[in-house]
Amino acid sequence: MKVIRADSAGFCWGVERAINIARDLAADGTQERTVYTDGPLIHNSQMMERMKAEGVREVGDYYSKSKIKVDEGAKEDSVVVVRAHGISPDRRKYLKGLGLPFKDATCPDVGIIAGKIKSHALKGFDIIIFGDPKHPEVTGLLGYADGRGHVVQNMDDLDALPEFNGEVCMVSQSTMFSHEYKALVDQIFNRYPEAQIFDTICGATKERQSGVLALVEQGAEAIIVIGGRHSANTCKLVKLAESHGKPTFHIETAAELNAGIFSQFDAVGVTAGASTPEFIIEAVCKELHEV
Repeated sequence: MKVIRADSAGFCWGVERAINIARDLAADGTQERTVYTDGPLIHNSQMMERMKAEGVREVGDYYSKSKIKVDEGAKEDSVVVVRAHGISPDRRKYLKGLGLPFKDATCPDVGIIAGKIKSHALKGFDIIIFGDPKHPEVTGLLGYADGRGHVVQNMDDLDALPEFNGEVCMVSQSTMFSHEYKALVDQIFNRYPEAQIFDTICGATKERQSGVLALVEQGAEAIIVIGGRHSANTCKLVKLAESHGKPTFHIETAAELNAGIFSQFDAVGVTAGASTPEFIIEAVCKELHEV
Protein backbone atom coordinates (compact mmCIF):
# COMPACT_ATOMS: atom_id res chain seq x y z
CA MET A 1 0.00 0.00 0.00
CA LYS A 2 1.19 3.50 -0.86
CA VAL A 3 1.43 5.90 2.06
CA ILE A 4 1.25 9.60 1.13
CA ARG A 5 2.32 11.96 3.87
CA ALA A 6 1.21 15.59 3.70
CA ASP A 7 4.02 18.11 3.23
CA SER A 8 2.81 20.08 6.23
CA ALA A 9 2.00 17.79 9.15
CA GLY A 10 2.82 17.87 12.82
CA PHE A 11 4.32 20.61 14.97
CA CYS A 12 3.84 24.17 13.83
CA TRP A 13 6.53 26.65 14.80
CA GLY A 14 4.45 28.09 17.66
CA VAL A 15 3.99 24.69 19.28
CA GLU A 16 7.64 23.77 18.79
CA ARG A 17 8.65 27.10 20.33
CA ALA A 18 6.50 26.47 23.41
CA ILE A 19 7.93 22.98 23.88
CA ASN A 20 11.49 24.22 23.53
CA ILE A 21 10.85 26.98 26.07
CA ALA A 22 9.50 24.48 28.62
CA ARG A 23 12.30 21.99 28.01
CA ASP A 24 15.02 24.62 28.25
CA LEU A 25 13.59 25.89 31.53
CA ALA A 26 13.36 22.36 32.92
CA ALA A 27 17.03 21.70 32.18
CA ASP A 28 18.23 25.28 32.82
CA GLY A 29 21.77 24.32 31.90
CA THR A 30 22.96 24.09 35.50
CA GLN A 31 20.14 22.52 37.49
CA GLU A 32 16.96 20.57 37.06
CA ARG A 33 13.77 22.34 38.06
CA THR A 34 10.04 21.84 37.76
CA VAL A 35 8.18 23.68 35.04
CA TYR A 36 4.49 24.22 35.73
CA THR A 37 2.31 24.83 32.67
CA ASP A 38 -1.02 26.59 33.17
CA GLY A 39 -3.22 23.93 31.60
CA PRO A 40 -1.86 21.70 28.81
CA LEU A 41 1.05 23.42 27.08
CA ILE A 42 -0.20 21.93 23.80
CA HIS A 43 -3.19 19.73 22.94
CA ASN A 44 -1.44 16.38 22.75
CA SER A 45 -1.58 14.10 25.78
CA GLN A 46 1.19 11.79 24.53
CA MET A 47 3.64 14.68 24.19
CA MET A 48 2.64 16.11 27.56
CA GLU A 49 3.23 12.69 29.14
CA ARG A 50 6.71 12.54 27.60
CA MET A 51 7.50 16.03 28.86
CA LYS A 52 6.34 15.08 32.33
CA ALA A 53 9.36 12.78 32.53
CA GLU A 54 11.53 15.83 31.74
CA GLY A 55 10.19 17.86 34.65
CA VAL A 56 7.28 19.62 32.97
CA ARG A 57 4.07 19.45 35.00
CA GLU A 58 0.59 20.43 33.85
CA VAL A 59 -1.39 22.25 36.55
CA GLY A 60 -4.59 24.24 36.54
CA ASP A 61 -7.21 23.15 34.04
CA TYR A 62 -8.00 23.03 30.31
CA TYR A 63 -9.39 26.58 30.32
CA SER A 64 -6.65 28.12 32.50
CA LYS A 65 -9.24 29.28 35.01
CA SER A 66 -8.76 27.24 38.19
CA LYS A 67 -6.54 28.17 41.10
CA ILE A 68 -3.04 26.69 41.16
CA LYS A 69 -1.47 25.24 44.26
CA VAL A 70 2.32 25.02 44.46
CA ASP A 71 4.18 23.94 47.59
CA GLU A 72 6.01 26.86 49.15
CA GLY A 73 9.12 24.72 49.40
CA ALA A 74 9.06 24.01 45.66
CA LYS A 75 8.86 27.63 44.52
CA GLU A 76 12.58 28.25 44.61
CA ASP A 77 13.23 25.58 41.98
CA SER A 78 10.10 26.10 39.88
CA VAL A 79 8.81 28.29 37.06
CA VAL A 80 5.32 28.81 35.63
CA VAL A 81 4.89 28.83 31.85
CA VAL A 82 1.98 30.23 29.82
CA ARG A 83 0.56 27.74 27.34
CA ALA A 84 0.88 28.16 23.57
CA HIS A 85 -2.82 29.12 23.32
CA GLY A 86 -2.31 32.24 25.42
CA ILE A 87 -4.26 33.57 28.40
CA SER A 88 -6.31 36.60 29.40
CA PRO A 89 -4.76 39.67 31.07
CA ASP A 90 -6.49 38.73 34.35
CA ARG A 91 -5.00 35.24 34.21
CA ARG A 92 -1.57 36.69 33.49
CA LYS A 93 -1.86 38.93 36.54
CA TYR A 94 -2.90 35.94 38.66
CA LEU A 95 0.01 33.76 37.50
CA LYS A 96 2.53 36.50 38.10
CA GLY A 97 1.16 36.83 41.62
CA LEU A 98 2.03 33.24 42.50
CA GLY A 99 5.56 34.22 43.45
CA LEU A 100 7.23 31.99 40.85
CA PRO A 101 9.43 32.98 37.94
CA PHE A 102 7.15 33.57 34.94
CA LYS A 103 7.70 32.69 31.27
CA ASP A 104 5.31 33.36 28.39
CA ALA A 105 5.16 30.62 25.73
CA THR A 106 2.11 32.05 23.96
CA CYS A 107 2.32 31.48 20.21
CA PRO A 108 3.39 34.83 18.69
CA ASP A 109 0.60 34.52 16.12
CA VAL A 110 -1.94 34.39 18.97
CA GLY A 111 -0.17 37.32 20.60
CA ILE A 112 -0.70 39.37 17.44
CA ILE A 113 -4.44 38.64 17.55
CA ALA A 114 -4.57 39.69 21.20
CA GLY A 115 -2.76 42.92 20.33
CA LYS A 116 -5.24 43.80 17.60
CA ILE A 117 -8.17 43.12 19.92
CA LYS A 118 -6.68 45.18 22.74
CA SER A 119 -5.78 48.19 20.59
CA HIS A 120 -9.18 48.34 18.89
CA ALA A 121 -11.13 47.81 22.11
CA LEU A 122 -9.28 50.75 23.62
CA LYS A 123 -10.44 52.85 20.64
CA GLY A 124 -14.05 51.89 21.36
CA PHE A 125 -14.51 49.23 18.70
CA ASP A 126 -16.86 46.32 19.25
CA ILE A 127 -14.86 43.13 18.66
CA ILE A 128 -16.18 40.08 16.82
CA ILE A 129 -14.12 36.90 17.22
CA PHE A 130 -14.73 33.99 14.85
CA GLY A 131 -13.97 30.91 16.92
CA ASP A 132 -15.03 28.30 19.41
CA PRO A 133 -16.18 30.01 22.64
CA LYS A 134 -15.09 26.91 24.60
CA HIS A 135 -11.54 26.91 23.22
CA PRO A 136 -8.84 28.27 25.57
CA GLU A 137 -7.40 30.51 22.83
CA VAL A 138 -10.74 32.29 22.51
CA THR A 139 -11.14 32.43 26.29
CA GLY A 140 -7.82 34.23 26.48
CA LEU A 141 -8.54 36.57 23.55
CA LEU A 142 -11.86 37.69 25.03
CA GLY A 143 -9.97 39.02 28.01
CA TYR A 144 -8.38 41.69 25.80
CA ALA A 145 -11.72 42.95 24.48
CA ASP A 146 -12.54 44.92 27.65
CA GLY A 147 -16.10 43.58 27.74
CA ARG A 148 -16.72 44.48 24.09
CA GLY A 149 -16.04 40.99 22.66
CA HIS A 150 -18.54 38.78 20.84
CA VAL A 151 -17.76 35.21 19.71
CA VAL A 152 -19.41 33.73 16.61
CA GLN A 153 -19.10 30.27 15.05
CA ASN A 154 -21.56 30.54 12.16
CA MET A 155 -24.09 32.73 10.33
CA ASP A 156 -26.76 32.16 12.98
CA ASP A 157 -24.42 33.52 15.64
CA LEU A 158 -23.64 36.48 13.41
CA ASP A 159 -27.32 37.24 12.84
CA ALA A 160 -27.94 37.08 16.59
CA LEU A 161 -25.41 39.82 17.35
CA PRO A 162 -26.73 43.12 18.67
CA GLU A 163 -26.75 46.12 16.36
CA PHE A 164 -23.50 48.02 16.83
CA ASN A 165 -23.66 51.82 16.76
CA GLY A 166 -19.93 52.39 16.70
CA GLU A 167 -16.99 50.92 14.84
CA VAL A 168 -16.51 47.17 14.43
CA CYS A 169 -13.38 45.02 14.31
CA MET A 170 -13.32 41.32 13.38
CA VAL A 171 -10.62 38.68 13.93
CA SER A 172 -10.47 34.89 13.88
CA GLN A 173 -9.19 32.23 16.21
CA SER A 174 -5.94 31.10 14.62
CA THR A 175 -7.09 27.57 13.76
CA MET A 176 -10.39 28.12 11.93
CA PHE A 177 -11.42 27.42 8.31
CA SER A 178 -10.45 30.22 5.92
CA HIS A 179 -13.51 29.78 3.68
CA GLU A 180 -15.89 29.94 6.64
CA TYR A 181 -14.22 33.11 7.89
CA LYS A 182 -14.50 34.72 4.45
CA ALA A 183 -18.24 34.03 4.31
CA LEU A 184 -18.75 35.67 7.70
CA VAL A 185 -16.52 38.60 6.76
CA ASP A 186 -18.57 39.21 3.60
CA GLN A 187 -21.73 39.37 5.73
CA ILE A 188 -20.11 41.76 8.19
CA PHE A 189 -19.09 44.07 5.34
CA ASN A 190 -22.71 44.09 4.16
CA ARG A 191 -23.80 45.35 7.58
CA TYR A 192 -20.76 47.45 8.46
CA PRO A 193 -18.92 48.56 5.29
CA GLU A 194 -16.27 50.36 7.33
CA ALA A 195 -15.49 47.38 9.59
CA GLN A 196 -11.84 46.63 10.30
CA ILE A 197 -11.18 43.01 9.30
CA PHE A 198 -7.98 41.08 10.05
CA ASP A 199 -7.03 37.71 8.59
CA THR A 200 -5.63 36.11 11.74
CA ILE A 201 -5.85 32.45 10.72
CA CYS A 202 -2.23 31.34 11.04
CA GLY A 203 -0.09 30.21 8.12
CA ALA A 204 0.44 26.74 9.58
CA THR A 205 -3.33 26.18 9.73
CA LYS A 206 -3.73 27.26 6.11
CA GLU A 207 -0.86 25.01 5.01
CA ARG A 208 -2.33 21.97 6.74
CA GLN A 209 -5.76 22.62 5.28
CA SER A 210 -4.26 22.96 1.78
CA GLY A 211 -2.31 19.77 2.45
CA VAL A 212 -5.53 17.76 2.78
CA LEU A 213 -6.57 18.78 -0.73
CA ALA A 214 -3.10 17.87 -1.98
CA LEU A 215 -3.48 14.35 -0.54
CA VAL A 216 -6.75 13.93 -2.44
CA GLU A 217 -5.14 15.20 -5.65
CA GLN A 218 -2.26 12.75 -5.21
CA GLY A 219 -4.67 9.82 -5.19
CA ALA A 220 -5.29 9.11 -1.51
CA GLU A 221 -8.32 6.82 -1.24
CA ALA A 222 -8.61 7.34 2.52
CA ILE A 223 -7.13 9.89 4.88
CA ILE A 224 -5.75 9.44 8.38
CA VAL A 225 -5.59 12.52 10.59
CA ILE A 226 -3.34 12.19 13.64
CA GLY A 227 -3.84 14.40 16.66
CA GLY A 228 -5.43 14.96 20.04
CA ARG A 229 -9.20 14.78 20.46
CA HIS A 230 -9.13 18.28 21.98
CA SER A 231 -6.95 19.75 19.24
CA ALA A 232 -9.06 22.30 17.34
CA ASN A 233 -6.90 22.34 14.23
CA THR A 234 -6.80 18.52 14.12
CA CYS A 235 -10.60 18.30 14.30
CA LYS A 236 -10.80 20.86 11.49
CA LEU A 237 -8.56 18.65 9.33
CA VAL A 238 -10.86 15.70 9.98
CA LYS A 239 -13.90 17.71 8.93
CA LEU A 240 -12.10 18.95 5.82
CA ALA A 241 -11.00 15.47 4.76
CA GLU A 242 -14.57 14.20 5.19
CA SER A 243 -15.84 17.04 3.01
CA HIS A 244 -13.85 15.58 0.09
CA GLY A 245 -15.84 12.35 0.35
CA LYS A 246 -12.90 10.26 1.52
CA PRO A 247 -13.08 7.71 4.35
CA THR A 248 -11.44 9.60 7.20
CA PHE A 249 -9.92 8.24 10.40
CA HIS A 250 -9.03 10.44 13.36
CA ILE A 251 -6.49 8.71 15.57
CA GLU A 252 -4.14 9.79 18.33
CA THR A 253 -1.55 7.01 18.04
CA ALA A 254 -0.60 4.02 15.87
CA ALA A 255 -2.25 1.75 18.44
CA GLU A 256 -5.64 2.85 17.08
CA LEU A 257 -4.91 1.64 13.53
CA ASN A 258 -6.92 -1.33 12.26
CA ALA A 259 -4.83 -3.09 9.63
CA GLY A 260 -7.86 -4.97 8.33
CA ILE A 261 -9.58 -1.72 7.39
CA PHE A 262 -6.64 -0.19 5.54
CA SER A 263 -5.73 -3.30 3.56
CA GLN A 264 -8.60 -2.47 1.18
CA PHE A 265 -6.95 0.74 0.00
CA ASP A 266 -4.11 1.09 -2.54
CA ALA A 267 -3.13 4.56 -1.29
CA VAL A 268 -3.70 6.24 2.08
CA GLY A 269 -2.98 9.86 2.91
CA VAL A 270 -1.57 10.87 6.30
CA THR A 271 -1.69 14.29 7.89
CA ALA A 272 -1.46 15.55 11.47
CA GLY A 273 -2.48 18.49 13.59
CA ALA A 274 -0.09 21.22 14.66
CA SER A 275 0.35 19.68 18.14
CA THR A 276 1.22 16.17 16.94
CA PRO A 277 4.85 15.15 17.57
CA GLU A 278 6.99 13.57 14.88
CA PHE A 279 7.50 10.31 16.77
CA ILE A 280 3.76 9.60 16.60
CA ILE A 281 3.52 10.42 12.88
CA GLU A 282 6.50 8.19 12.10
CA ALA A 283 5.01 5.31 14.08
CA VAL A 284 1.73 5.57 12.17
CA CYS A 285 3.46 5.68 8.77
CA LYS A 286 5.65 2.70 9.72
CA GLU A 287 2.59 0.70 10.74
CA LEU A 288 0.82 1.53 7.48
CA HIS A 289 3.81 0.51 5.36
CA GLU A 290 3.57 -2.92 6.93
CA VAL A 291 -0.10 -3.42 5.98
